[in-house]
Amino acid sequence: MTDSRSAFDYEAAIAACSARESQAMRALYDREAGRMLGVALRIVRDPGIAEDVVHETFVNIWRYAATFDEARGSARTWIYSILRNEAIGAARRQSRHPTPAPHGSSGNGSDEDEIERIPDPAATRRLETSPEMGRLHTCLEALESERRDCVLLSYVEGYSHGEIAERLGVPLGTVKSWIKRALLALRDCMS
Repeated sequence: MTDSRSAFDYEAAIAACSARESQAMRALYDREAGRMLGVALRIVRDPGIAEDVVHETFVNIWRYAATFDEARGSARTWIYSILRNEAIGAARRQSRHPTPAPHGSSGNGSDEDEIERIPDPAATRRLETSPEMGRLHTCLEALESERRDCVLLSYVEGYSHGEIAERLGVPLGTVKSWIKRALLALRDCMS
């Protein structure tokens, strides 16, 4: 059985988009929009925002198709890197401006009212049961809680150092220092 994706020429579609052939964009959209929506949804966790991300991705594909360079990678990889960048940007904007709590909530301005990112339970189970991860888990547990939180917010949740500083209410330099020291401690622990 052959992979149906191999029959589609992504490079030719991007080249046609750069020549402003709208039917090429339509073919690319028909081919990838559903899959792209799934990827975006995993990152932003909001269907409306995921749809916006996919739309912006196609706008950017159309706008920047002439900049695609086959020597730097496949057209499909290029498309998904645009999607990923759009989705991460949307997720960051969403975390900076969380949706207000519905009426009837406590409204006391506590951290409980902030929308939290909820990890994928299946991914969490795979991480927890992976034999290779047992050692990392032990090393993470040995870190001071502030340093561990910074590392997890940065490398698991995708927050920037500035966003972590704002979220934790500490100076940016402190966050950078905690992450640097935590990574050194993790490296030493894992070796």
